[in-house]
Amino acid sequence: MELTPERSEQFETYFRLLVEWNERMNLTAITEREAVYEKHFYDSLTLAFHLDLNGIGKLADIGSGAGFPSLPLKILFSHLEVLIVDSLGKRIRFLEHLTAELGLAGVTCLHARAEDAARMPEHRDGYDLVTARAVARMNVLSEFCLPFARPDGRFAAMKGGDPAGEIAEARRALSEMGGKLEEVHALQLPFEQADRHIVIVRKSGRTPARYPRKAGIPAKQPII
Repeated sequence: MELTPERSEQFETYFRLLVEWNERMNLTAITEREAVYEKHFYDSLTLAFHLDLNGIGKLADIGSGAGFPSLPLKILFSHLEVLIVDSLGKRIRFLEHLTAELGLAGVTCLHARAEDAARMPEHRDGYDLVTARAVARMNVLSEFCLPFARPDGRFAAMKGGDPAGEIAEARRALSEMGGKLEEVHALQLPFEQADRHIVIVRKSGRTPARYPRKAGIPAKQPII
């Protein structure tokens, strides 16, 4: 990953706008510059340590919040075609303003619940990589995210502490969605030394028509 002067400026603009907008709406509890760079920007980019992003064309980021991990990845891998799905309209407005200010082409910001967006024909079973960072437990995330992945595509869940319990709990949900656990990568942030884990799931085929269930049901009645 090459951090050119232009890309460095994009990250600085990202940081500035994140802090400015955070004064008006809740985007992040982390606003100190070094912490944003480590806990948001660097943390997002760790996905590229374990997956070849140069071989990824379409990326869907579910519950992206303030654009993590998709927009830091987009800055360094400009070829990515990115879909960001978030249920809060205010966050989508921030992301639209942010991508315009950063000059990022090929980013679509969709105001929708993941369960509804995954049933849209243009998004279902169509993405090479689907990401989610600190959104929900694995059994719920599987139903949110795997319907977006193409057959033989991947879903990467970015977690904090050891996700072994969540993975065991999600065994049936993964199977129902056509997912199979491929790898779990453990790492630490360089300065804070906080634990991070990346759970990578490969999708074997198309999502069964009955999934995802109606909006709200996956979180209230997870598959167990």
